[in-house]
Amino acid sequence: MNKTATVVGAGLAGCEAAWQLAERGIRVKLYEMKPESYSPAHKMSGFAELVCSNSLKAEHLTNASGLLKAEMRLLNSLILKAAEHARVPAGGALAVDRDIFSGYITDAIENHENITVIRKRIDEIPDAPVIIATGPLTHDSLANAITNMPGFSALHFFDAAAPIVTAESLNMDKIFRASRYEKGSDYLNCPMTEDEYNAFYDALMAAELAPVHEFDKKQVFEGCLAVEILASRGRQTLAFGPLKPIGLVDPKTGRAPYANVQLRQDNEQGTLYNLVGFQTRLKWGEQKRVFSMIPGLENAEFARYGVMHRNTYLNSPDVLSKNFSVKGNPLMRFAGQITGVEGYMESTASGLVAGLSLAKCLLGEAEPEFTGDTVIGALTRHVITPTSDFQPMNANFGILDKLTERIRGKRNRYEKLAEISLKRIEEIKTQFSL
Repeated sequence: MNKTATVVGAGLAGCEAAWQLAERGIRVKLYEMKPESYSPAHKMSGFAELVCSNSLKAEHLTNASGLLKAEMRLLNSLILKAAEHARVPAGGALAVDRDIFSGYITDAIENHENITVIRKRIDEIPDAPVIIATGPLTHDSLANAITNMPGFSALHFFDAAAPIVTAESLNMDKIFRASRYEKGSDYLNCPMTEDEYNAFYDALMAAELAPVHEFDKKQVFEGCLAVEILASRGRQTLAFGPLKPIGLVDPKTGRAPYANVQLRQDNEQGTLYNLVGFQTRLKWGEQKRVFSMIPGLENAEFARYGVMHRNTYLNSPDVLSKNFSVKGNPLMRFAGQITGVEGYMESTASGLVAGLSLAKCLLGEAEPEFTGDTVIGALTRHVITPTSDFQPMNANFGILDKLTERIRGKRNRYEKLAEISLKRIEEIKTQFSL
């Protein structure tokens, strides 16, 4: 057979992609720039280095991250095998010893008969078949080569994103739908009294911030403003800025609120909404605590928390197609955070899909069709669906296809979504011989 492919980058996505290719008999050249060169965030010479938390998030099936892991286990994920081997106690979450985790993956990759590891930085796009999985801190030379590809534009810098909440978790008894000056009804509005605004402001000012890498400070924070930075300029700054109530009338009172938080629909299905103007550097737990003080968000479920950091990624809907392939070139694929997925498991899942799909393509077999009733399929759909403001996304139930039947209770709905998803993955495995 002697089918070959190249993978660039030995992070989570790259290692998973290489493994999926190699397990299907494809001979893989895996390029990794460490230890010849390091990004500002990386320190270890081993593969699949976890830069931030050592947690891979929840495991239970009523959490989208847990469901994603269950899907990936069914598809023989190397990264999840490593996580089981390196597991440390973390309650309902899957957390790992970073060194053991990286060591397991490095050994598995370096000792696979179909994988050749080349420790060298790549500055140009290798010939296809190739999967590029160089992460959110892709070296400038390769980033420039990518942007010079036909049809590609400049890479984005994911420097500020507001939190996203699920529509079903909102308290619509306190929220009204309207645009300013009665120009439609595109926004959900969370009206605040003066007392509510002051309590929110005080909590925001006292909230704990996430630490910032030095390279993030240089690349990002000089050019954007977080909601807490705006608030620090004075108590009324938010009320005259992103929380201004001008042009709005609260139907419950017949007058303008003292302050108003707007939510904007974030996906076509209308299951997700983002908090307009709420890019933030608060710690995630603090975001949950403080932003839940906003009327109507008392029980809000956060599909994605606000983040502010350098994260190089493609405008993927313009350039990527099925299974993370480049439009018009199925032998070239991207994987990991550079595609517009956000998170350890999400990056791994994209590498899994890109790897096994490219293998199928090289073998002349039909590629799998991951549908929107699976987390893997919904994430893939997010990456390739055109939008006016494409931003990276975590796994969450809001991006899955809606249930066709009415089920009471959030836990019951999530259990049903998980049941449908895992059944679908088993069907896909059988249909495409995965």
